[in-house]
Amino acid sequence: MIPLLKKYLKGDPILWFVFIALCVVSAVEMYSATSTLAYKAANHTAPMLHHVGFLALGALMAFLIHFIPYKYIRILAYLGLIISVVLLILVLFMGESENDATRWLQIFGIRFQPSEIAKISVVIVTADMISRIRKEADNEKTYFRNIILIVGIICLPIFPENFSTVCLILAVVLCMMYIGQVSWKRLLTLVGSLAVVAVMGYFIVKNTPRENMPEVFDRSYTWIERIDRFLYEEEDPATKYVINDKNRQVQHGRIAIARGGIFGVFPGNSIQRDYLPQAYADFIFAIIVEEMGLVGGIFVILLYLVLLFRVGRIATKSKTPFTALLVIGLALTIVLQALMSTSVAASLAPVTGQPLPLISRGGTSILVTCIYFGIILGVTRQMRDEEEAEKIGEMAVEDAEDSDDKQLSTVGIDDI
Repeated sequence: MIPLLKKYLKGDPILWFVFIALCVVSAVEMYSATSTLAYKAANHTAPMLHHVGFLALGALMAFLIHFIPYKYIRILAYLGLIISVVLLILVLFMGESENDATRWLQIFGIRFQPSEIAKISVVIVTADMISRIRKEADNEKTYFRNIILIVGIICLPIFPENFSTVCLILAVVLCMMYIGQVSWKRLLTLVGSLAVVAVMGYFIVKNTPRENMPEVFDRSYTWIERIDRFLYEEEDPATKYVINDKNRQVQHGRIAIARGGIFGVFPGNSIQRDYLPQAYADFIFAIIVEEMGLVGGIFVILLYLVLLFRVGRIATKSKTPFTALLVIGLALTIVLQALMSTSVAASLAPVTGQPLPLISRGGTSILVTCIYFGIILGVTRQMRDEEEAEKIGEMAVEDAEDSDDKQLSTVGIDDI
């Protein structure tokens, strides 16, 4: 069995383990977390089978993509960027709403989030731009401006309905610029400008009556409420622990984590799954801790950290700036999103709506995350193939040299 897996699963084996482990955790926990959906469905197994179907399709996509050379991934990213812009504009006019947010688009009966496609395209294109800066230092200003322009075009239509995704994209791009050794002056200027805009936006929304604000920024008040509720939480025990419509997710998430203890109540025994809104999506980590305890929660977090650490090791061995920045950018996207999701579930950050990568329910998120893994594994596969080709070449040269030495030795003996 193991030789068969090694034959077809190319690339880094540790990354394959992380990928498969996350899929297993996702299947096990989703069986429990989708209880409310199963109760409403005519077929009680439908939500679970739906989720497992996406995992299986995603795993197949990761397997197929990891055979694609990364030079084609670079080209496809620019095409994906153009398609993303068109789709994001369509969302503004034809988008479908869920939980008071318009993020979905339905085309030919297929419902998906264009922001997920935009996110992966931005990361790959940014990796390409920064790698060009490394090769053409004199053109850093031009490529830096292009990155800002591309990120701005993508983030502008996403911002009104999905502020947390914009924050994630900006965080990943800034980290990639730092790792890619973009000039400190430009980085500090960019970070300072973003900070000033964020603070000004907060106070503008805070002091502007809702009826006077353009409708496109209506969701900004939801974010301000979440930030204020997180920063200025009630300290009076009489009101702090009262569950209402505004804090229902946070409070039930806390209860779920508190019930988990060290080893949890074991999968299938969660109680909060029946009370926690979006238990299968934004707050799936709270259900994981409730059922698998602190041990299970740490295990899941370690899987993401192993991914980041392993990718860092791979990047240091990469022979081109593009491949190094590509795998780091994709891994950072997964890990930072996981950090946001787990922090929200543990009440360490305001509610964001970011799913836990590869675990939370959501077809687009699962498939795109599988594409991330497929590309990263494809890079490691190609790096290993190149290393093996070099070793074979070196062995051929050594064999040729040994053969020449033997011939010379034979000639010398005959002459004597």
